[in-house]
Amino acid sequence: MTSAAILIPARYESKRFPGKPLAMLKGTPMIERVYNACMLSGIDTYVLSDDTRIGNLIPNENVIIDKSEYNNGTERCAGAVSKALKLDEYDTFINVQGDMPDVTVDMINQCLEMNLVPRKQLYTAAKSWTDFYRVNTLYTDLPEDHVDDPSVVKLVLAEDHALWFGRGMAGYGKRHLGIYGYSRKALEAYNTLEITKEEEVEQLEQLRWLKAGWFVGCSYIKFDGMEINHPTDAAKYNIR
Repeated sequence: MTSAAILIPARYESKRFPGKPLAMLKGTPMIERVYNACMLSGIDTYVLSDDTRIGNLIPNENVIIDKSEYNNGTERCAGAVSKALKLDEYDTFINVQGDMPDVTVDMINQCLEMNLVPRKQLYTAAKSWTDFYRVNTLYTDLPEDHVDDPSVVKLVLAEDHALWFGRGMAGYGKRHLGIYGYSRKALEAYNTLEITKEEEVEQLEQLRWLKAGWFVGCSYIKFDGMEINHPTDAAKYNIR
């Protein structure tokens, strides 16, 4: 039987919003709010951080502190899986971004279910079809007022898999949501893949999969919650 864990990467430093995981949202630090929402799923949940100020808000057994430098949350998840013995028992991981205070149990379960559906996926670097390399994510409708917002990531897809992710692409695309499902083998492979110019320009970690020839499965879910990218987002969250 598949054993799953939720990983919440939460780095203290952020160019757009320093100390973002500690931002107070209606009286609760954001990282604590995200953690509590994930715990409602009944799935083992771990916060991955580089800072004890964040870790101190979470029960000790559910925190992994790693002060290594990582470029993004998926790199931090991959690092945790390679270093933390407490994660050895799991073969499936759900990455919930630490700036998604409105994440729901339905979102987590839908992402997990996508990982469990038997489906051939092409991993071109291996030149073979395999069920063992698996990555998936969720998307929703793109509101008109988010079309030109570079903080809102857009997704172009064909049927059930991603063609591209970008911050621009004004006028088209779906709204990508900050939640991913990985098999253990996929996550272990991530830090061995090339960091391409497109990933660096867009600052989107999921482009590493696409540029390496991986299929990224996509599933629609209705969602009108917020993601916190700037201090102004936190202010809007507190008055909504």
